[in-house]
Amino acid sequence: MAYKKQTAPDGLALLKADLKNKDPGCLYFFYGEEAYLRSYYLGMLRKQLVTGPAEEFNFHRFTQENWSLDALQDAVEALPMMAERTMIQVDDYDIFKANENDRDRLVAIFSDLPDYCCVVFYYETVEFKPDKRMKKLYEAMTAAGTFVEFRKQEGRELMSWVRRHFLRQKKEIDDKLCQYLIYITGGAMTALASEIEKICTYAEGDVIRKPDIDAVVEPVLDAVVFDITDAIAAGDYGKALEKLQTLMKMQEEPIPILGAIGAHLRRLRCAKVLGASGKGSDSLMQLCAIGDYPARKTMAAAGRVSMEFCDRAVLLCTETDYRMKTSYDDPQRLLELLLLQLAEEAGHG
Repeated sequence: MAYKKQTAPDGLALLKADLKNKDPGCLYFFYGEEAYLRSYYLGMLRKQLVTGPAEEFNFHRFTQENWSLDALQDAVEALPMMAERTMIQVDDYDIFKANENDRDRLVAIFSDLPDYCCVVFYYETVEFKPDKRMKKLYEAMTAAGTFVEFRKQEGRELMSWVRRHFLRQKKEIDDKLCQYLIYITGGAMTALASEIEKICTYAEGDVIRKPDIDAVVEPVLDAVVFDITDAIAAGDYGKALEKLQTLMKMQEEPIPILGAIGAHLRRLRCAKVLGASGKGSDSLMQLCAIGDYPARKTMAAAGRVSMEFCDRAVLLCTETDYRMKTSYDDPQRLLELLLLQLAEEAGHG
């Protein structure tokens, strides 16, 4: 009889409880955009289940190259050697795209997982989208397993994680710089872990300072584009152009750059509308799905421009996008022209 796991809204919390109690379930579905956490908890699960002299015998991994339902069935039925449990990892198998016969076989497997076996369907390059219309399969999955979504971390939780990683290397960083580092790296924990390592190697003192970060961290596109639009709002065309040239040296494509500029300017307009209504950065965070640090910076930038500028800026981006996609003009020249036009509009108030 399969091990039954109570379905919970927060699958990650349930997984953490299982690991804490040293009682992992028999079926998990790992998915979500935070790759660092996906990999971390997969490693934790494997360490608890199959670490030992017979680890290679008790651990089975299936990819697109060696996957088959027959192989999965054999692995499920294989008894553990010199251990209490076995673990099976299935990479990027789109369950809901299986044919009807294979879905029926999966239902049978899920409904009768032995207690000694733990199966993890691990999604890294394939999007996991449960289809409740396939009622029989979906019910078998939820009855026997736990859906664990690894969402992108943010706010105080992510800041605490960053500080802990610095402290492990005997370095301290304040909240303001934590927010800055999270923003310029895009907030993905994998990227942050790598950048923290570089910063700690570079920094000479025990306290991290902004020059330490700026010296070794290459900002993501969104962060550089924010600097461009922020410089335009401040009337600093030279700085905006310098940042654009930096992106070009990084071999960023013009169309994504323009798309990011347009997105920032639309957020700037939202901030202007919210500010006129007496609302602040919390409302902008919710409306535009952005973090606290960029929300506060955007609200500050909105205070330096007029609504007329915001309206005109969005229109100019739309016109530039059209020209970039329909004319033979040089895309970089069009971007530079856009920045000049925006700077002129900002100068008019």
